[in-house]
Formats: sequence, C-alpha cells, structure tokens
Amino acid sequence: MPDKKLRTRSDKQSIDRFINEVRTLPNRGGSGQGRLIFALDATGSREPTWDQACHLQSELFVATRDLGGLAIQLCYYRGYGEFKATQFVSETGQLLNLMNGVSCLGGRTQISRVLAHALKETRTKTVKAVVFIGDCCEEPVDELCHTAGELGMLRTPVFMFHEGADAHARAVFQQISKLSGGAYAPFDRNSPQALKDLLAAVAVYASGGAKALQDFSSRSSAEVKRLTQQIR
Repeated sequence: MPDKKLRTRSDKQSIDRFINEVRTLPNRGGSGQGRLIFALDATGSREPTWDQACHLQSELFVATRDLGGLAIQLCYYRGYGEFKATQFVSETGQLLNLMNGVSCLGGRTQISRVLAHALKETRTKTVKAVVFIGDCCEEPVDELCHTAGELGMLRTPVFMFHEGADAHARAVFQQISKLSGGAYAPFDRNSPQALKDLLAAVAVYASGGAKALQDFSSRSSAEVKRLTQQIR
C-alpha cells in the first residue's frame, strides 16, 4: 500500500507545478465576466467520483465572486456518442441543477468533441479557459493535438485534470494542455482538496488573470500560501 505521506506530498507538488504554470500564462485582465467551459467525462469509469465533481464545482463560482464572477458552461459526453453542452450560467445553484440531471453511462471518450466545441464557442465569443476532468483517452492523438493548438492560437487554454494513473491519458493530456497554453494536473479520488484548489485557481485566472490569481493565493488557505511562496 502506498505511503500516505508520500501521496500527500505528491498531491502538493502537483498543485505547486500547476499553479506555477498558470501564473506564467499571459495576463488577460479582470474586466467583465469571464466565460469558462467546464467539461466532464461522464462515461462509466467516472461514476465513483461523479458526486464529488458535482460538489466541488461550486469552487468555480465561490473563488471569483469579487472578480466579476464567471459564466460557466457545463459540457459532458457519455454513452454511445452522446455529447451535450448547456447554456452559460452564472450561479452555483444553476450549475449544480444541470449536473444533478446527468448520470454516468458507459461509452468511449469524446475529448475531440469537447475541444472542437470549445473552439467554436471561443470563435463566437472569447472563452477564457476550458477545464476538463477525465481519466482516459481512446482517440487519435494527432487530431486532439491539432485542435488544442488551434485553441492555443486563440489564447484559450485547456486545463486537463487527470483522475487516476493511466499512462497514455497522462501523455495525451499533457500534450493538449501544453499546445493550448494551459496546464496539466493529476489527482485521485482520495484527494478532493487537491482538485478543489485546482478548480479555484483556474476560476480565478479565468475571471481576473494572473495578477488576480496571485492576490487570491495571498488570502487563501495556508497550503496555497505556502505554494505561492515557493513559486516566488
């Protein structure tokens, strides 16, 4: 059985690297309400942690209340080719209601559709960031990387949050985040606090830019303060 202290240290190092990557991204400024796409793999393998994701999504709103807030669109795939994207909402209750209406259903991954959808949305009106939470990838890598690169050209970073330890998914998710100008961070079902901090970090960045993230860190939890001091 893995040592708990080692796992905790690994989680903290992952958050450290992630926030460091976020803070090196171009400052987008804090004017207006940022648009963020919250994309989820809702296939069968994600069922054990779906309720956790529903709970933690509130961090996307809570962390940005003083920055003009966020407009968030829920996007998910599941089953046999099912792909859905909701309207953009700006209240926690609205997003929670949308997520509560979704259940997991076995099927193949459709990350390419998530990225293509994000590309279409940001060409219509700027999307400040895309958050993706998933555990595997069953699609051609080149197509995913090409679309990720297009998002990078449009300055819409994709933040890939990887549940589990699938090596292939890790490699693909890292490429997507790099080409889009975003960041990659792993987590597991035993570290909900890690995911909570990561979601809050991206939400603050999407709403107010790199400077807002630095300010957020200065008044956040002791763990985030420690990470921010290390980055400095």
